[in-house]
Amino acid sequence: MKRLMTALLLFQLVFGTGMPAFAQVNNWKTLNEEVVSLYRQGHYDRAIVVAKKALQVAEQAFGPIHPSVATSLNNLALLYDTQGQYAQAEPLYKRSLAIREQVLGPDHPDVAQSLNNLAALYKTQGQYAQAEPLFKRSLAIREKALGPNHPDVATSLNNLAELHKTHGQYAQAEPLYKRSLAIREKVLGPDHPDVAQSLNNLAELYKTQGQYAQAEPLYKRSLEIREKALGPNHLDVAQSLNNLAELYKTQGQYAQAEPLFKRSLAIREKALGPDHLDVALCLNNLAALYKTQGQYAQAEPLYERSLAIREKVLGPDHPDVAQSLNNLAALYDTQLKYSQAEPLFKRSLAILEKALGPDHPDVATSLNNLATLYKTQGQYAQAEPLYKRSLAIREKALGPDHLDVAQSLNNLAELYKTQGQYAQAEPLYKRSLAIREKALCPDHPDVALSLNNLAALYYTQKQYAQAEPLFKRSLAIREKALGPDHPDVATSLNNLAALYKTQGQYAQAEPLFKRSLAIREKALGPDHPDVATSLNNLAALYKTQGHYAQVEPLLKRSLAIREKALGPDHPDVATSLNNLAELYKIQRQFAQAEPLYQRSLAIREKVLGPDHPDVAQSLNDLAELYYTQRQFAQAEPLFKRSLTILEKALGPDHPDVATSLNNLASLYYTQKQYAQAEPLFKRSLAIREKTLGPDHPYVAQSLENIAALYRKSGREMEAEALEKRAVAILAIKQ
Repeated sequence: MKRLMTALLLFQLVFGTGMPAFAQVNNWKTLNEEVVSLYRQGHYDRAIVVAKKALQVAEQAFGPIHPSVATSLNNLALLYDTQGQYAQAEPLYKRSLAIREQVLGPDHPDVAQSLNNLAALYKTQGQYAQAEPLFKRSLAIREKALGPNHPDVATSLNNLAELHKTHGQYAQAEPLYKRSLAIREKVLGPDHPDVAQSLNNLAELYKTQGQYAQAEPLYKRSLEIREKALGPNHLDVAQSLNNLAELYKTQGQYAQAEPLFKRSLAIREKALGPDHLDVALCLNNLAALYKTQGQYAQAEPLYERSLAIREKVLGPDHPDVAQSLNNLAALYDTQLKYSQAEPLFKRSLAILEKALGPDHPDVATSLNNLATLYKTQGQYAQAEPLYKRSLAIREKALGPDHLDVAQSLNNLAELYKTQGQYAQAEPLYKRSLAIREKALCPDHPDVALSLNNLAALYYTQKQYAQAEPLFKRSLAIREKALGPDHPDVATSLNNLAALYKTQGQYAQAEPLFKRSLAIREKALGPDHPDVATSLNNLAALYKTQGHYAQVEPLLKRSLAIREKALGPDHPDVATSLNNLAELYKIQRQFAQAEPLYQRSLAIREKVLGPDHPDVAQSLNDLAELYYTQRQFAQAEPLFKRSLTILEKALGPDHPDVATSLNNLASLYYTQKQYAQAEPLFKRSLAIREKTLGPDHPYVAQSLENIAALYRKSGREMEAEALEKRAVAILAIKQ
């Protein structure tokens, strides 16, 4: 908004200046018109050259302290600002402001314009404390000089509202947006393009808060005004189409979003040419839609073209280039192409640190993304300091109650949960939830996400009574906010179904799994990876019930979808192979199971590296297969290698390490090697008591295993004591 407004001002101001030297003035006018034209075409480098010349002519014609010089300084600053050269823009904005204050007085509308532009520069750099008083002073000047109902007052109200929105201060932003809209409707009429802009901005606020039913009619009215006033192929129409498409995408209405994104792109390409920054933005948004739907082959060339445009127009070190690098990296990350993603994430981070400084919120986002990449690969020691630095930046720059702080808390909690550090994860999840409930309202989809994540933590710890109401509330919020057929609703249904399955409540789980599958097939198409996940989960339910004839076709279809959508070497393909092998193992079809386990292991080693926890899982599963067939010599080295990986990746006290110790101990126990089994069983018990608590069902399992070993060793009294404790634990849980 700031850029368009300032660009128009360039053209308006040229003609309001005195003419001490007619030829020079005409030359200055011509140069300024050329600057405006080049700016609108996105030819910023050429525009800077012309703007510098215009500034030189103005200084020669009018002297160094003149409003026309201030205008030229403002124009040049704007161009640097647009290119992300903030250090060059700031002194020009400041000098322009100083000239206007000196020549025109501190309460002149042009001073308000300079204050607004400098404030917008600070806002872009995340310097919100510096931006706010400038926006407020700009507003005060305009209200005093122009009256409370002037369109420029509406602009100032809008800009201050934008600052509050960026800060997550939605209650402060809304009345400003509404007053801005009311002024424009009253002064300009209900069908003016500036009214459309106000409607759009208010809709954005509602969308951010998850109030989609309030946002949609505003977006639609904004689009209608622009099409009527400006014609169907105007750039503002393209903006409205894009914003309405984003709303539909957020709601999972992908079929409605796609044609709007495509029409927006077509308008911009036709009006601006194929290499304009707005075209790059459209390409990025359409790519994001395809990525969300799992259409990675369609998304990648769009992300690449968007990146190429930005690098060409803005140079390799612009923040928008960093954003494109991040988006392309995220696409590779989603496909587990980690070696392609990592250098892009790192380059994005380096650009942002250089352009915006080490403490900018966008740097925090980049740190978060790189940390998530490391977490996905099991590189937890590399991920943790990045997550922590991201959180520290956001708390400092945005305040402790900002939504981005909630996201950082959630991500750090996820890392701790993955590592089995549940006591560290829980307070972070709870604080994240509290921030979101306070900032957004209790029925926002992001609140549902926090509830779901906290519930998942309790589920992992088998605290089912605490998990269930959270899963249910998360589901209810999503159904209300997003509609009954949204993919996020499918996720909530799946999670609640998994909870019921784990507790043996199969009749309650099945319809939820089925509804989750139906939603995903309808919303995402029958060949989406999330459909494969739903098929796999429904198959797992049937497997638990012993309905093996129903299981196999579901697992095979899940595997086929993943191989087609993700390629034969994707870790999700490895998961499908593993699950199908597990079915064959249960049915004692060992010859069919073994090559599937082996292929699953090979994929994970190749893609994730030999020391990833998922590799340990594959080794354990293959070892279990050999153990079941009493091929102990083949099982033992696999159990041992699995244990070594888990201890290294997760730490010596992780619950998965306890499981691995238990499995290896069971192998020795079966072979009557009690002296080797006992310390492993005991260490497994100690870990479980420490991490899960003394009354956890897994603790009871460990107690029973040690008791059985004691009975085999003739230690009846010790065995009886452990068995009594195990029975007491299980009685509590029942």
